[in-house]
Amino acid sequence: MAKFISILAKSISTMFDFIEFSFLDFLDIVLVATLLYYIYKLLKGTVAINIVIGIALIFLSWRITLALRMEMLSGILGKLLSGGVIALIIVFQQEIRKFLLMIGSTNFSTKKSFLKQLKFLQTEIASEIDTDTLINASKNLSKTKTGALIVIERTNSLDFLINSGDVMNALMNEAILQSIFYKNSPLHDGATIIRDNFIVATRVVLPVSSSEKIPARFGLRHRAAIGVSEKTDAVCLLVSEETGEVSYIKDGEFELFKDYNELNQKMKKDLS
Repeated sequence: MAKFISILAKSISTMFDFIEFSFLDFLDIVLVATLLYYIYKLLKGTVAINIVIGIALIFLSWRITLALRMEMLSGILGKLLSGGVIALIIVFQQEIRKFLLMIGSTNFSTKKSFLKQLKFLQTEIASEIDTDTLINASKNLSKTKTGALIVIERTNSLDFLINSGDVMNALMNEAILQSIFYKNSPLHDGATIIRDNFIVATRVVLPVSSSEKIPARFGLRHRAAIGVSEKTDAVCLLVSEETGEVSYIKDGEFELFKDYNELNQKMKKDLS
């Protein structure tokens, strides 16, 4: 029996002789797994996560067929992966733009600023945004058809936009938000940026989206909200001056909701 087990073990060992495994291989696997984990955290909750999972499965299949020397199948999967680089750039155009924008706007001379850019590596965002205050203020502005555009910062720094407006450092509450957008207020024009429950800037000039998919009935305020959410991962609350309708915009698109309770849940999920 012992001899049989010895022969079986030797046979199994011979079968896997072609696989050479060292400490560097282990380190490589750990680093790749860590990278994939943080990419998953960054893309979790977006449509892009399904694409990433699909690519990962194709890549895993390719490596397995390569290791098993299944030349025809591994060749097909290899060509599919190598030819898919251009497709990936097209599919992830918005994400790549956001990432490069984040890197380009990072102040590497300040450690705190640099670490803030990498906030998505943390388990949770340190400060939970008070969505109740934001929604209540939007509801009140909606009743009087007072136009408003509130931009809530997430992981991408909006410092490059803050400098275009009036810098503030006021703790967010309903009264301040409503007074900012009051039509006779000198601060009502432009967008207001929220960071960690603080109003950090007003009268901010936002990049305007040039997308042809935006219906003509939407004005400059809507295009600005879509524009900033295309270029960063910020989310926007918008109140129409014409209709009083409240809109929620994320990733360059309108997020539909049935009522304010559903909107609150969406915002809590996106900002947590």
